[in-house]
Amino acid sequence: MAQRGFTTIAEGQVHWRAAGQGGVPLVMLHPSPFSALVLEPLVDAMGADRRVIAPDTLGNGDSCPPAQAVPEIADFADALCRMLDAEGIAEADLYGAHTGARIATHIALTRPERVRRIVLDGFGLYTPEALDEILRVYAPAITPDSHAGHILWAWHFMRDQHVYFPWFKRDVEHRYLRDMPPPERLHALFLEVAKAISTYHLSYRAAFRYAMADAVPRITQPLLVAFTRTDMVFPLFERAAALNPRAERAELPGFETPEACADTAAILRRFLDAP
Repeated sequence: MAQRGFTTIAEGQVHWRAAGQGGVPLVMLHPSPFSALVLEPLVDAMGADRRVIAPDTLGNGDSCPPAQAVPEIADFADALCRMLDAEGIAEADLYGAHTGARIATHIALTRPERVRRIVLDGFGLYTPEALDEILRVYAPAITPDSHAGHILWAWHFMRDQHVYFPWFKRDVEHRYLRDMPPPERLHALFLEVAKAISTYHLSYRAAFRYAMADAVPRITQPLLVAFTRTDMVFPLFERAAALNPRAERAELPGFETPEACADTAAILRRFLDAP
């Protein structure tokens, strides 16, 4: 099971999960609105033969919030690099999902010496009209109240993300087919959102503002675009992979079961260990 710990940077403490030793370090960056908890099965699997570290993005999980009132992906990328400096990691392979994919992309572009190989597991591509609506509605700022309305909101927000995309359009057109996680898993993910309820939206909004269609074509490191089949944005897989003609591509089975996790780890390992 992944170990847990904290690394201190200027903003405060960054919480992380880690496994394994040796090899080229693998830094795994989670999607919003959760924490590195969502990646823990894959962290353990990938840690079988290398050092893996998966931090909670600032303002998510148990990490401190960012210093900026309106942070951008560049701010999250800078904080991550300082955290890696404190951990003695100068160069690493990067895996990022959704918000994590954007942070990984920005580091690959602005600090290329730090990135050996990069995996992007899921990211949206939005029209200006859709993006405007998403920025207004998708990740509202939530303030705790004495009637626990924020708790009810967090539960339904987290649950509905497994049923609709975007979550606030609860109709057949926006329903996507996947199994609902078991109640225990929903509860664990809900807790990650609830404990960061006042700051979860900061990285979310920054991610939506980051133009992956402009950034991904400029990645020069070995790149794997590998969307998970059950991902809400999987229909964009071919379009996303085509953004960079040098990119390898793969469909991932996910890591909801031990078998799927082992298969996903094998796909990632083949790319990361290639000569």
